[in-house]
Amino acid sequence: MSRHISIRKNTYLDSVSLMSMSTKANGVDGVSQAFIAMATPMNKEVLANLDITDAAIEEAKPSDLMIIVDAEDALLESAITAVDDIIARKNDGGATASETRYRTLDSAFEAAADSNLVLISVNGAFAAREARKALNANKNVMIFSDNVSVEDELELKQLAHEKGLLVMGPDCGTAIINGTGLAFANAVRRGSIGVVGASGTGSQEVSARIHDFGGGISQLIGTGGRDLSTEIGGISMIDGIRALDADPETKVILIVSKPPAEEVAEKVLAVAGAASKPVIVTFLGSSRTESGYDNVRIVQGTKPAALAAVVASGIDESTLDLHPLNLPLIAEVRAKLAPEQRFIRGLFCGGTLCDEAMFAAIEKFDNVYSNIQKDPARVLGATDPSREHTFLDMGDDDFTNGRPHPMIDPSLRLKRIVEEAKDPSVGVIAMDFVLGYGSHEDPVGVTIDAITEAKAIAAARGQHLEILGYVLGTDLDTPAIAEQVALLEAAGVTISSSSTNLGLLAREFVA
Repeated sequence: MSRHISIRKNTYLDSVSLMSMSTKANGVDGVSQAFIAMATPMNKEVLANLDITDAAIEEAKPSDLMIIVDAEDALLESAITAVDDIIARKNDGGATASETRYRTLDSAFEAAADSNLVLISVNGAFAAREARKALNANKNVMIFSDNVSVEDELELKQLAHEKGLLVMGPDCGTAIINGTGLAFANAVRRGSIGVVGASGTGSQEVSARIHDFGGGISQLIGTGGRDLSTEIGGISMIDGIRALDADPETKVILIVSKPPAEEVAEKVLAVAGAASKPVIVTFLGSSRTESGYDNVRIVQGTKPAALAAVVASGIDESTLDLHPLNLPLIAEVRAKLAPEQRFIRGLFCGGTLCDEAMFAAIEKFDNVYSNIQKDPARVLGATDPSREHTFLDMGDDDFTNGRPHPMIDPSLRLKRIVEEAKDPSVGVIAMDFVLGYGSHEDPVGVTIDAITEAKAIAAARGQHLEILGYVLGTDLDTPAIAEQVALLEAAGVTISSSSTNLGLLAREFVA
C-alpha cells in the first residue's frame, strides 16, 4: 500500500463539493481511503488522529486543498489520475449553459444584481464573514456551513431582522424556496402548506409526508438547529412564521423543531397565535400538548403534524391512506426473536429521524443511549460501543469531522451494521434511507451487502435479526421511493411507512 499527498495552494472548494468528491474518490479502483479537504486545523486534527502526518500537511494553510490517496502499489498512479479527474471535473465547472462561476460575492452581486438569496457553503471559519457581506448587500442568506459561533449567529440574525431579511442557518441543511430545493431536499409538489423547521431531516420528513397525503409545499424555510435556543431566541423561526403569514400562497403553517428552550417556545407560540392562518406545531420530544391559542394546534410527531396540516388545508382525511401500525406484524416479529434479543440499535443518517425514534423508545424504556441524548448518563461517543438500546445520529459532528455526511457517504454506517449484528442481545436494527437532492444516488443499493452480512451473522448463531428500514422520499425523487423500498424488501427488510411509525414499531418489536 502506498500513500500520495498533494497540497494545492489557494484552491478553495465548498464543503458540499468536497463531500461529493471524497465519496467518488473512495470508490476508485485500488483506493483504500482518500481524503479531499481544506487544510483547516480541524481537518488536520482528523488526519493526525488517523496517523496521517506529513510536513506538507503541517505547512498547509486553511485556503489550501489537501489531497491524500492511499492505494495498492500497482494501482497508485492510476488512482491518482482518477482522483485528479474527479477534481478537474469540478474545477472546469461541468457547467450547463445557465451556470456561471464567480470568484467573489462582490462579482456575483455585480453580475446578478436582482438576486435575493445567497447560499453559503464555506468553511465555518469564513461563513459568518461571507454571510455579513450578503446581508449588507440586502440579500437573504442560507448558511449550510456549520462550526459558526453562537455569537456570530446571533449578530447575523439580528442584522437580518433589522433589514427585513432572513438568515437560514448556520448548519441549515434543508430549504425549498419557490419550488427549488436547496442543500438536502426532496422533490415534492407545490401547494399551500408552508413549513418553518429548526431541524433538517425533520423538515424533509414533514414535506415528504405532506406530499404522500396529497398536499403540497408553498415554502420550506430552515432556521438552523440552534435557532430556538436561549442564546438565539428563535429569531429566524419568528421571522419565518411572519413571512409565511404574509405569503398569499401559504394557507397553513407547520412548525417542526426539536425541543426548544421553554421561554423561546412561549415566544414562538405567541407569534404563531397572532398569525392569521392555522398553525400546526410539533416540538419533537416535548411533552407540551396545549398552545393556548385558538389557531395553533400542537401535535406529537412528524406524521401527525403533516396529517394535521393537510387536513387544515382542506383535504378530506377519510380519503387518505393513513398507514396505521401493523399490529399483526408486531406479533409476528416478537415471535421470531429469542428471549435474549431485547435491544434496539438505531443507525441513522438523519438527526431528527434519530431523535423521533429515540424519543419513542424513551417513552417505554429507561436504558436508552445515544450520542445526542440529553441525559448525560446516557451519552455515547462516536467511537463508544453500543449499550442496551442505542440510537446513533451518524450525521452528528462527532461522526462527520473530516468525513462526508452519511447521507452522501454511508460507509461508516455499513461497518456499524455488521458490528451490531455480532451482539446476540440485539433484536432490531433500525435505519433510515434519505433520498433527494444532495443525497447518495442509491442509498439502499450501497447498503444491501451489509444488511445481508448482518442477517447471516445472526442466522449462523440460530437467531433472526429484524432489520427495520424507513425510506424518506417521494415518487418524484431520483431514485423514486418505490424502487428503493423494493430493494429493501427483496433483502428481507421490514418497511416502515414514516419516521413516526419507525420508532413505534422498533420499540414494540422488542417490548
